[in-house]
Amino acid sequence: MAATQQETIEVDLGGRTVPVPKGGLYDRYRMNTELDDVARDPRVPGVEFFRRLPKTRVDSRIGPTLTPNFYYRISTARLTMIARSRAIRARLPRALEPLEIAPGFGLVSVMFFRYDVCDIDFYTEAAVGIAVRPARHGKLGLVDLVAGLKNDNLDTYVLSLPVNTEIAQVRGHDGYGFPKWVTELDVDIDADRTSARVADDAGETDISLSAATPAQSTYPTGSRVSALTSYTTIDGAWHSTLSQTNVLSAGTARFPRDVTLHLGQGRMTEDLRSLHPIKTVQFDVVTEGQLALHLPAPISVQG
Repeated sequence: MAATQQETIEVDLGGRTVPVPKGGLYDRYRMNTELDDVARDPRVPGVEFFRRLPKTRVDSRIGPTLTPNFYYRISTARLTMIARSRAIRARLPRALEPLEIAPGFGLVSVMFFRYDVCDIDFYTEAAVGIAVRPARHGKLGLVDLVAGLKNDNLDTYVLSLPVNTEIAQVRGHDGYGFPKWVTELDVDIDADRTSARVADDAGETDISLSAATPAQSTYPTGSRVSALTSYTTIDGAWHSTLSQTNVLSAGTARFPRDVTLHLGQGRMTEDLRSLHPIKTVQFDVVTEGQLALHLPAPISVQG
């Protein structure tokens, strides 16, 4: 049976016109979403996490907006791999340094995201990223290494970040400085199976993932909040973007075996191959979580 085409309206983002679902959260609220309304959505596990994060109205490169962007129901998957620092440095700007787990070896990852309920409506996303040292730090300390490996506080530089909606692409590229483009992108994650597929420009498979979902543990809201800081350049200046994930159900498999990662010929595959990953060391899946994504803040990064 053919899928029903959802009716859309056009909205302006910093001079660019993009379609959004008619009657969706962005159409109705323009980022100032009513939490009591969201709480009535049966897919949303609650909104207590967001009541403690007041939004701020700001002027940005995509026009006046509110920050943070709230994601009320998400699921994510990440494969973490070891790669040689020489290959990693060849893809990093000179201002950033890889997070090394041993001399000459760093961490790279392939990530997939499904955002079921969000201020800018449903979309999916994928990424190839490099774990880096926190900006403006000197020599890497033990705390930085342990925090990075535990995924409680991770710093990253992203090479690829495709999405499947235009509003996510414009906001991510123009507003955040991320390397985003629009493509066909499917992500399905539940307690039994995790699968994802990113299409290339010809509609063939760029990269795909199929794996058994690691056994999940549940957490009370607010008890496990991880932070991810991403570094980008906007108008020639370095910025950091903070995202905070309220983890509600998650699991980890170390040195996973039941994981199939297929590489095709697209942009994500090219970026991952350029890093020459050696071995997959960890597979993390969040089957239920929430996210607050803040707008980028200008910083200085020591070269």
